[in-house]
Amino acid sequence: MNIKDNKIQVGFIILLPVLFIAVWLAFFSRVSPPDFSAHPAGPERKMAFFTYFKPIIDDINNEITADRELVKKVCLEDKDATEELAELVLKYRVDRVDIETESLCDILLRRVDIIPPSLALAQAANESAWGTSRFAQQGNNFFGQWCFEVGCGIVPKKRDENMIHEVADFRSPAESVKSYMLNLNGHDAYRTLRTIRQMFRASDASFSGIELSYGLNKYSERGEEYGEELREMIRFNKLTQYDTTS
Repeated sequence: MNIKDNKIQVGFIILLPVLFIAVWLAFFSRVSPPDFSAHPAGPERKMAFFTYFKPIIDDINNEITADRELVKKVCLEDKDATEELAELVLKYRVDRVDIETESLCDILLRRVDIIPPSLALAQAANESAWGTSRFAQQGNNFFGQWCFEVGCGIVPKKRDENMIHEVADFRSPAESVKSYMLNLNGHDAYRTLRTIRQMFRASDASFSGIELSYGLNKYSERGEEYGEELREMIRFNKLTQYDTTS
């Protein structure tokens, strides 16, 4: 075997683990959602949907609550919040302009907070046709979230020619829920939602998805009509029973 062949063999041996990891991540680490269409439309499918997503929502809200407790601890101790909370600054999309106009502690306390399960459940059901849509089943996308890089997701069949967006593809339903919650807590479009939530916090009052839904007019092109539809879904399905403000 000559030197060139030896280098090729060594390179192939090095590449094998990388290829194995890539294949594992692409296929074996992916979590597929339940086939909600296996349940008859109506109460049975709804119960399957709520039963599946409620624990996921609770787990991610618990992560957010832990983040919030860290923010409160650091800010109470009057430490260098910028240094201590650097990871949360990135996670919750705080930019330089925000910090120039307001203290970091105030910004994070408004952003790092739970999303009521009633709202998350209603939006997931609304955006995914109760988990049966193509984007939900093929891409684990239950909230209609877009991405803007070629190959980042699923191309909508009816996308306009001048549009470049795709519907984001997630490795698991939980990843979709987490991205959705961070979106509401970090994107400029949902400042109203965060302000409403902050007002309830300031008065030490509980809040539900009904109150926060008034801050979602920019989530859909339907505007106020979309918010009203969510509120009707929450009321009809009695989803506020799943809410606790902590």
